[in-house]
Amino acid sequence: MYFTSYQFILFLFILFIPYYLVKKKYQWILLLIGSYIFYAFAGIEYLFYFATTTISTYLISQRIKKVKAKQKEYIKINKANLTKQEKKEYKKVMKAKQWHYLLICLLFNFGVLGIVKYTDFMIGNINGILSLFHGEPLSFMNFALPMGISFYTFQSMGYIIDVYRGTCEVEDNIFKLSLFISFFPQVIQGPISRFKDLSQTLYQEQDFDLRTISFGLQRVLWGFFKKLVIADRILVAVNTIIRDPATYDGIFVFIGMVFYAIELYADFTGGIDITIGVAQMFGVHLTENFERPYFSKNIAEYWRRWHITMGTWFKDYIFYPLSVNPRMLKFSNWSRQTFPSGIGKRIPVYVSSFIVWFATGIWHGASWNFIVWGLLNAVVICLSEEMKPFYEWFHSHFHIKGKTYYTVFQIVRTFLLMSSLRILDCYRDVPLSFHMFGSMFTKWNFSEIYHGALMNLGLSMIDYIIIIIGILLMLSVSLVQRKGSVRERIDKKSFMVKFCIYYILIFSILLFGAYSIGYDASQFIYNQF
Repeated sequence: MYFTSYQFILFLFILFIPYYLVKKKYQWILLLIGSYIFYAFAGIEYLFYFATTTISTYLISQRIKKVKAKQKEYIKINKANLTKQEKKEYKKVMKAKQWHYLLICLLFNFGVLGIVKYTDFMIGNINGILSLFHGEPLSFMNFALPMGISFYTFQSMGYIIDVYRGTCEVEDNIFKLSLFISFFPQVIQGPISRFKDLSQTLYQEQDFDLRTISFGLQRVLWGFFKKLVIADRILVAVNTIIRDPATYDGIFVFIGMVFYAIELYADFTGGIDITIGVAQMFGVHLTENFERPYFSKNIAEYWRRWHITMGTWFKDYIFYPLSVNPRMLKFSNWSRQTFPSGIGKRIPVYVSSFIVWFATGIWHGASWNFIVWGLLNAVVICLSEEMKPFYEWFHSHFHIKGKTYYTVFQIVRTFLLMSSLRILDCYRDVPLSFHMFGSMFTKWNFSEIYHGALMNLGLSMIDYIIIIIGILLMLSVSLVQRKGSVRERIDKKSFMVKFCIYYILIFSILLFGAYSIGYDASQFIYNQF
C-alpha cells in the first residue's frame, strides 16, 4: 500500500476517525492494529518477520533488565561486605552477561536481514568466481524481501543497544514495543526513531487538536506535491536517459544526474513529509530527517543534513563503538608510533570511516554499485580532511571565506559532487557508471540540446515549466524555513489565505500530479530498503 495510492488515503481516513472517538487509553492499541493491517497489504507472510523481530527484541530486553536488577539487588544487599575491587569484578561479570544477550539479539536479527537481503548477492559473486574455473553455478534462493526490513531492523536493534547501554528504559509491554517497531507511517522509509524520543508521544493519550491536525495535513499535502508533481514527472526523463546509455551519453549524463538529484530529493523528502505529517495528525512526533541538504558547503555537512536518522544511527552504533574498541585502540597506538603524529592519529579514524561507509553502502542495496558509492563517499570525506590545511591557507590568503559568491560556489560544488557519486545509483553497474561519467568529459554533444533533444526525453514544454515552478517553490520554502516554520507563518494568516493554500496544493496535485491523466504514481525510492 503506497502512500500515494487511493487505498492509503482510504485506510488513513478509516483509522483517523475512530482514533479520536475511542477512549484515549485505547488509542495506541488502535495504532498497533492499524500498523499491522497496513503492513499486511505488502504480504501477510511478512508479518512473521515483524513478530520475530518483536519477540526476540522483547525477550532479550527483559533478560538484560533482569541481569541489571539482579546486579543492583546483589550490590545493595552485600554493599558492606564487598571491597571496591570485588564490586568492580562483579559488575564486569554481569556486564559480560548483558553483552552476550545483546550479541544473540544482534546476530539473530541482522542475520535474518542478511539472509533475505544479501544471500543472492553473495551467490552471484560466488558464481562469478566459479565461472572462472568452469565450475557449476549455485542456484539463487530468491528470498522475498519484506518491505522496510532494513528500517525496522535498525530501529529495533537501536532500541536493544540503548537498553544495554542504559540510555533508555525497558518497555515491559510487548504490544507497545511492537507498535514502536511497526508504527505504520515510518516503517517503509524511516525516519529511524529512538525509543526514548518516539515513546514520549506514541503511547500518549491524544486530544483532538485542530491546529495540530491541520499542521500535519499541510505537511502531508506538501509531501504529495513534491512526490506527485515534481518527482514522478521528472522521473520520466531520468528513466529515458538511464535506460538507453548508448543514445544518451555526454551532456545527457550530466542532465540525467542533475535530474536524478532533484527527483531523489523530491521523492525522499516528499515521503518523509507524508510520514511526519500523518504521524502528527495522530499526535505523534517523529524526528526530522532532512535539514536543507542541498545548501551544504561540503560533503561532510551534506551527510549531517541528509537522512539524518540513518547517519546518526551509523555514527552512534557503529562508528563510535568501533573507535573505542580495544583492537582499534591498539591499532591506533601502533599507527601513532609508526607514522608521523598527524597522519598517525587520523589513520584509525579513516579506517573506522571506511568500515561505516561500507556498511552504509551495503545497507542501501545488495549490489556492488552501492558498495562502491559508499566507499567513494569515504574517500571524498577523508581527502577533504587531508585538504583542510590547504583550505585554511587558501582562505587566509584570499579572504573569500564567507563571501556570498564563494558560498554559492561551495554549495554548487557539493551538489555536483554528490550528484556525480549518485551516477552509481542511476546505472546500477559499476563499469557502466564510470564509463558514462567519463563520457561527460569526452563526448562533446552540447549542440544536441539546442536542437530540441530535451523534448525527446518524454517530457513536454508544459512538463518542464511545471518542474521549474515546482523546484522554485521547493527552493523558496527551504529559504523561508531558515527563519522559522513555514506552517507557523501560515497559521498566523487569515482563514481565506489558509484555505487558498490548501486549495492550490490540492488542485496542483490533482491537476498536475500523478493522479492526472497520463501519469502513474511510482513507488517511493526508499521503499526498497
